[in-house]
Amino acid sequence: MKTKNLLLSYIILLSFFACAQDKNPVNKKHSYELVVSDLNNPWGFTFLPDNSILITEKAGQLIHFKNNTKTNIKGLPEIEVLGQGGLMDIELHPNYKTNGWIYISYASPEGEEKGAHTAIMRCKLQNNTLVNKEILYKASPNTSAGQHFGSRIVLDNENYLFFTIGDRGERDINPQDITRDGGKIYRLHDNGKIPKDNPFANNPNAKKAIYSYGHRNPQGMVIHPKTGDIWIHEHGPRGGDEINIIKSGKNYGWPVITYGINYHGTKITNKTHLPGMEQPLHYWVPSIAPSGMAFITSDKYPDWKGNLLVGSLKFSYVDNCYLKDNNVEKEERLLDGLGRARSIKQSPDGYIYVGIENLGIVKIIPKK
Repeated sequence: MKTKNLLLSYIILLSFFACAQDKNPVNKKHSYELVVSDLNNPWGFTFLPDNSILITEKAGQLIHFKNNTKTNIKGLPEIEVLGQGGLMDIELHPNYKTNGWIYISYASPEGEEKGAHTAIMRCKLQNNTLVNKEILYKASPNTSAGQHFGSRIVLDNENYLFFTIGDRGERDINPQDITRDGGKIYRLHDNGKIPKDNPFANNPNAKKAIYSYGHRNPQGMVIHPKTGDIWIHEHGPRGGDEINIIKSGKNYGWPVITYGINYHGTKITNKTHLPGMEQPLHYWVPSIAPSGMAFITSDKYPDWKGNLLVGSLKFSYVDNCYLKDNNVEKEERLLDGLGRARSIKQSPDGYIYVGIENLGIVKIIPKK
């Protein structure tokens, strides 16, 4: 009876925090413009040098939006649309103007097992067709589970390629095991080769592309504009979404430590801290279901410059996080109630663009 009462108290406490989270203040000093309409799930997008946009639809379409016209790009690899998986993120090489490389992540059925797993490909765009396609990484083994593919991509100024793969719903197997894919952040050279200084490159049994481990399902990743650090956020279970700064070889704890509980209300663990496991920079209880992530560096938003934006799938807004010394001091809602915010980018024109499910891509316009 005592255990049941404690559990009930815990659930009531979480419910209290849920109400508090739901009442984050709404910032009304902005409006928006719908730039690209009629998109179902704009999982990722990126701006080409001519300011046109390449957009991934999770269902398996790559769209080029230019001069108010959408063109479907041909030549995509075989994509398995499975649960949360499909065609996911897209990024340009930092030297795209000279080398033309585009990077995409997707759920790939390639392999002997049924189902799919996350793959990373680089390719080039020619006459509305993908050419020079190279698979740089394919996680294994495939599984028919539909959960937790990840899978954001960033490339830094040293031409390292970072990408995320979620635990694929196998929390007790994958995240803490460096011999298995899933629940990890990975690092490659831009051509797919393993960096010699990767933390597990000399471990004969490890997946040598692993850069950090102990993650659940990271769907946000961005490079800090001043420090160059890799910042991610990841979905918790019921509660326990996290923001983390990624360090080489570190263990981020899932599922051994967490601030969340199971979806049906039972505990996963009573541990939130353990030696040798990293603490999040910030966490949400209850979950906001984060997706997409961007730092604001533009003078277009003087009051928000330096802030971190995180999309909320659960509450349908963009979380505007005010930072000080790597701490989230306050949060407020942008685009409140517009829809599930899936992807976020600051464009070359300095404006923030957000991919909203069942709507399209909108531009946030500050009010003077």
